[in-house]
Amino acid sequence: MYDDFMDDDLNSLDDLLRRYEDVKNGESAGIMDEEDFERVIEYYFQNSNEEQALLACEIARTYYPFSTSVLLLKAEILVQSQKYGQAVHALDELEQYDQANLDATLLRSDVLVSQFKYDQAALFLEQRAELFEGRDKIEVLLELTDVYDECEEFDAVFDTLHRVLKIDPRNEEGLQKICFWADFTKRFEDSIAIHTVITEEDPYNALAWFNMGTAYQGLKLYEKAIDSYEFCVAIDEKFEFAYRNMADAYMRLKWYEKAIEVLETHMELAKPEDVIFEAIGYCWEKKKNFQRARFFYRKASQLSPQDDSIFYKIGETYAREKQWEKAVKAYSVALHLDKENASYCMAIGNCLMEMDAENEALVCYLNAVKLKPANKTTWLALIKGLYIAGYYDEALTQLEIARENCGDKADFRYFQAAALFELGKSKEAQVQLERALKLAPTKVKMFTALNPEYLRRSTVSELIARYKKK
Repeated sequence: MYDDFMDDDLNSLDDLLRRYEDVKNGESAGIMDEEDFERVIEYYFQNSNEEQALLACEIARTYYPFSTSVLLLKAEILVQSQKYGQAVHALDELEQYDQANLDATLLRSDVLVSQFKYDQAALFLEQRAELFEGRDKIEVLLELTDVYDECEEFDAVFDTLHRVLKIDPRNEEGLQKICFWADFTKRFEDSIAIHTVITEEDPYNALAWFNMGTAYQGLKLYEKAIDSYEFCVAIDEKFEFAYRNMADAYMRLKWYEKAIEVLETHMELAKPEDVIFEAIGYCWEKKKNFQRARFFYRKASQLSPQDDSIFYKIGETYAREKQWEKAVKAYSVALHLDKENASYCMAIGNCLMEMDAENEALVCYLNAVKLKPANKTTWLALIKGLYIAGYYDEALTQLEIARENCGDKADFRYFQAAALFELGKSKEAQVQLERALKLAPTKVKMFTALNPEYLRRSTVSELIARYKKK
């Protein structure tokens, strides 16, 4: 039956095109309807035959000289062909007959934007908006938000969306866009004020409650954000993003049990997603249930097997349990997926140090330094590793190279003092220790942690005590 309808439609179009050819050639005494001309014009236009489409417009106008629909089609064809001057001429003519034509208004705005005349487009739409009411006015204002976006008048975008919501507080596009722009412009207080008015007048507006929640979340008022999301999901229990944001708010409050409950509800409503499994894993990790955390991290990795960060997180859970071999395996997968990640090299090195595989660990630290030579943390890991392995002279050599790359840091001075003490160069060590204390006395623990026996030296303990008093 569908094929029969298609055949009838094609037959009627073929018949219409034959009739049009007769009219064009002056071989028909009959007159085509205005709608028939429009179908012919659209046929040529859709088949990328601009010349014939424009010719059909001109022929149609000899029969229907005041047709705004034909003029609008002509303008659309000219805009598509980037003949903006001719398109504007057609729109000027159209507006003589119908100034409050929505499609013509939007098309003229498109022309001005295509010519990068954003200020003119904005002024034109502001003026024309007064000619429209209701849905048509909303269309003009939404077009205006796009123009303000193009010319980077971001506060004007937000204010125009507010005007849309004053007309229709349930306008879905307006509500969705103002949520984004409140975040982009950081106008969270304004957004809360707008949506408070909306929800007071329309308490069952789920999107408005959601927007209020995101605004409170932007201000880090997480408990108020959660209250707003609770209203949202009470109205629409399948509002997925409300559950996501609510879980995020609970996580920021460190209410991990609540966050897990919300994320599990989300999983019941939506398709499985790696980010949701990863978030649940994170919550379990924070609750120190590392086995449960790994279960969800692995589920996330199954959906996103190329995401190196998930394997790194699995490694972190093993490291927290001091399961060093398993941690190395997980970190190694992460490094295989991102060979340029210095943090992964360092993580493997740290595990190998715990496993007393010091030389292998040092290779990892060297790789980290090569990847990030300007990063102080990578150098500290290497130098500490050399110290622990007993390569004190090499530690001092690498300290000099570290300074060349990162500048003089108190951390380096503390490590230098420790290496010098181990080499029996006590006077030099004390000089470096004092310089470190002058730069950052609060970091002295990194020195004493290397070897607590240093505090048994009276000169060291007195020096540290002196700077603690200061």
